[in-house]
Amino acid sequence: MRVRRALAACASALMLVAAMQPAIDARNPTCPQEPGWGALTPMQFRTEMQGDRKVLIAEGVIDDQLIPRLQKALEEPVDEIWLRSAGGNAKIGNQAGMIIRKALVATRIPAGWGCFSACNFLFMGGRARIIDPGGLFIVHMFTHTQDRDLIKSEVARGTDNTVGLIAEIEQGSAILASEDNDFLIRMGVSRKLLTDIMYKQSAVASAGDGSTRRCLTQEEAYKYNVANVR
Repeated sequence: MRVRRALAACASALMLVAAMQPAIDARNPTCPQEPGWGALTPMQFRTEMQGDRKVLIAEGVIDDQLIPRLQKALEEPVDEIWLRSAGGNAKIGNQAGMIIRKALVATRIPAGWGCFSACNFLFMGGRARIIDPGGLFIVHMFTHTQDRDLIKSEVARGTDNTVGLIAEIEQGSAILASEDNDFLIRMGVSRKLLTDIMYKQSAVASAGDGSTRRCLTQEEAYKYNVANVR
């Protein structure tokens, strides 16, 4: 009887733990269904005290007008920037990361928060970079092929337009890849993050493989020096 009760209690505990685990995204199995990247409105900043640390909370999408807001937010010294974002403008994200590095401030992804796409570059701008257990650094293949309506309209207009569009996309992608590579070198992040992880993701979902996102494990974050503080 005692053995049965013990087994039943163990089974109940396991079921409770399983229920507490976040649901997995079927299309992106390394990520939870709800990545915790917050609002899809332009990124806003606010400061608050966390113990003896002054923290700049950064939440929202990285829009074209982010830089002036970030510069104003950093006029007063802070100890850390906590990031929560679904991404946005990749070039602006790169510039913002450079500003954060110049400020010599630490960056953090708290537990339950997600930092995706262009947000990666803000995070990597931190001199010290912390991903708390349960925090998500989420990458994808940066691409210029997201404007499907533009592509379809150019294809409909004929071969010459399509060839010209492909050439523009190739050139833009090459420049973006070069900028990504340069940024990682400057921030002390391994360039293998690009070749091993980012550039191996599908640019767009297909019928055979719907995965377009990859959530780094804690081990991978340290392996590629994305996170450098344990």
